[in-house]
Amino acid sequence: MEQNAQRRKKRVTITDVAQHAGVSTAAVSKVMRNAYGVSAAMQEKVRAAIAELDYRPHTAARGMRGRTYTIGVLLDNIRNTFFADILDGIRDELHDSDYTVMIGAAGFGAEAQGKTIQSMVDRQMDGLILIAPSTQRAEVLATAQSTPTVVIGHHDPSEHHDSVVDADAAGAALVVDHLVSLGHRGIALVSSPGTRTSRWARTPEIVLTNGYAEAMGRHGLAEQTRICRAAYSDDGGYKAGMSLLTSEDRPTAIMAGADVAALGVWRAAHELGLRVPDDISLVGYNNTALADLATVQLTSVDQAGHNMGTTAARLLIERVEGRRDHSVQTTMTPRLVVRHSTSTPRS
Repeated sequence: MEQNAQRRKKRVTITDVAQHAGVSTAAVSKVMRNAYGVSAAMQEKVRAAIAELDYRPHTAARGMRGRTYTIGVLLDNIRNTFFADILDGIRDELHDSDYTVMIGAAGFGAEAQGKTIQSMVDRQMDGLILIAPSTQRAEVLATAQSTPTVVIGHHDPSEHHDSVVDADAAGAALVVDHLVSLGHRGIALVSSPGTRTSRWARTPEIVLTNGYAEAMGRHGLAEQTRICRAAYSDDGGYKAGMSLLTSEDRPTAIMAGADVAALGVWRAAHELGLRVPDDISLVGYNNTALADLATVQLTSVDQAGHNMGTTAARLLIERVEGRRDHSVQTTMTPRLVVRHSTSTPRS
């Protein structure tokens, strides 16, 4: 017991850092807050002392002073590799800052997501990035009025939070145009069911579905419009694929609203003895790393996930640092990346 106590190191305090650097505690605090007017020499002296003493600020104490330097990120499914692209962007944007990112993987349920958001607020996180939340819109708006918030995915504008979205209607049109140019007419869409009671009017799946329907109508294929609702997961895509591919009027091409769901459709096709793209053309959405694997080569819509993440982090820090006079909505421009999962339909 005594030996263990001797081995236990005393926690380094801001006073220790100040004494080691030969400056005041106020000067150390200013350097840590990146306060305006701190000289380069002071920055270097204090940063060196922090590194030498391996000083880590006490989060709770920082919270009582008004800043915890933590950012909460809400997502529904850690298996969706598109979220990895967004998280990479957030990390890269915050790399040279004092902020730490905390991830809350809450699942698809609105109640579970709401509890996770509240837990982040209770832990005094400085700001929140919510990736396509299924939480009630009213709850998000209420949270955003007290905690700086950026919403990724949902197109609903608000004066209380910033938004980063993809031009999903244009993305859907790119897919339909591509498939029609190959000769397809029976083109189905696998889209997330969303949460009807969440009161979000323009979620990504709603905008994507509308864009798909409009593009089909533009090509005179309104009667061929076919939408299968399924979760954006491998299992969701698999169930949608089994439903579409075993129907009497089987489509010749399927577009999924997420790569992870498209791969689930692919798994269903494989089990049914159907080949991609010989028997069924398949298109994903997000252009994740999985789409470019040599054994996959999935045609997909790139919506710049990394750029979404960096933009969301930059906007959030602007809000944390004091911007409240206006909200910002930034839209990414999608592009279609054609690989080997699409071809002309069999006659």
